[in-house]
Amino acid sequence: MAQHFAKLALLWVAVHGVVSAVSFTIPSQAHTGSYSYAPVEPAPVGISFEFFAFPSYFTNVTATNQCLTNWKDLTGVWPPIRIGGTTQDRAVYDSATSAYVVYTVASATDAPASLTFGSSFFTLAATYGGSVVVGLNRGKDDIQNTIAAAKVAVGDMSNLLAIELGNEPEYYASAGQPIASGTWTPAVDAASQDNWDITVGTAIGKTAIIQAGNSNDSPPTWGAAELIATENATVKQYVKDYAHHNYPGGTVTSLMSHSSISSNLHVFDADVAAALGQGKQYVFGETNSVSGGGAATVSPTFGAALWTMNYVLRATYSNISRTYFHHGTLGACQYCFWGRYSMGAPYYGAYAATALMANAAYLTALDDGTTNYAAYVSFDSAGAPLRALLYNSDYYGGSGTRSSQSFVLSGLTGSSVRAKRLTGDSAVARVDQGGIVTFGGQTFTDGTCTASGAETFETLAVSGGQATVSLSASEALLVYLR
Repeated sequence: MAQHFAKLALLWVAVHGVVSAVSFTIPSQAHTGSYSYAPVEPAPVGISFEFFAFPSYFTNVTATNQCLTNWKDLTGVWPPIRIGGTTQDRAVYDSATSAYVVYTVASATDAPASLTFGSSFFTLAATYGGSVVVGLNRGKDDIQNTIAAAKVAVGDMSNLLAIELGNEPEYYASAGQPIASGTWTPAVDAASQDNWDITVGTAIGKTAIIQAGNSNDSPPTWGAAELIATENATVKQYVKDYAHHNYPGGTVTSLMSHSSISSNLHVFDADVAAALGQGKQYVFGETNSVSGGGAATVSPTFGAALWTMNYVLRATYSNISRTYFHHGTLGACQYCFWGRYSMGAPYYGAYAATALMANAAYLTALDDGTTNYAAYVSFDSAGAPLRALLYNSDYYGGSGTRSSQSFVLSGLTGSSVRAKRLTGDSAVARVDQGGIVTFGGQTFTDGTCTASGAETFETLAVSGGQATVSLSASEALLVYLR
């Protein structure tokens, strides 16, 4: 009989597409209740540009400045950028060239096997209004060339936040990098990093200047905790922060799943704790949905936009200070938020996350990360709640009935609150293929990244401090608490 009633219940859900409400209570003040709270950077969502492609993004792609400006308009602060990637360890500084970069490729969508760059590379980076992390070559084992480049970066860039010495060193041996010509292990790499940190830091006369780590393989084999254990006080004075790379991969369904995102980020808990224990920040210096430029069936989809949104919020909640989403070769980059012509759906998710955290000092998650349903609240510097974000990560692929989930928010004041909905045709919708994705009724125009359409707010009635709202599968809602 129990099985009979269970089947009836499942049938009812399948027909009506609605399940019982999930409830969350908004704290009246940060650092109260049983929640954990994380500090929020003025601009926690950033962009990583592949080293050789960076000049093209800033000189040939109209959307770049506007896409970054859109986030600045929300936060008042230019988003942080990082310049690096595989080609930073193929790049040799040439003081004689006036070009940003010099290389030859068989096809415009190829990444160069080798390249040179001049001082104008740093002059261009210096024009950006936000902070910049620059990755330099360690793989070629030419420390004097790297020091020469680092001196120019320090001298020319008032916006320089940190320098990376090498990118994803665990791949040096398989890539045939000269520095890994002998035995290459995490311990050997750590000794190399430590030596380079001291030597480069001393040569440029800067402490707290190195973004250390920069591995992609999962901790603890490669990670901040492993690296920190090898560092003495001399090394540590040159370290600005610790970075790791992360590409979760998977299908659209698994990628956008809230519980999967939470599980993925827990892998870094010990690393984050180790960095914080040294009084240093921990960042995702390079990340995106699927490695190698992304997967066409996953990375450009609205599901990847929802992953982007939830991932950066969960990362911030996990005390990962900044998240730099990688942008690779123009014309061969499935996960890019924008490029030479097309907008990518993931930009909408990054925009929504930025809107939640704009001008916030603290962030908390109201859920435990074990279900498909998420809730976050941001707070101002006085600890008062600013906004809440609700996320339904149930998958909708575009056919059949689109289920919905009822959310109940408690702890509200006043008689109503406003909200903006992040929605799309389905989790597999691609705006570059005609799919519709909107945030608050607006879209971002191909090629220019300007917002178009009327900004649309929903009004949620508040009664007894509560409001109830329905989110369809694969949707999110940003609620303005004042």
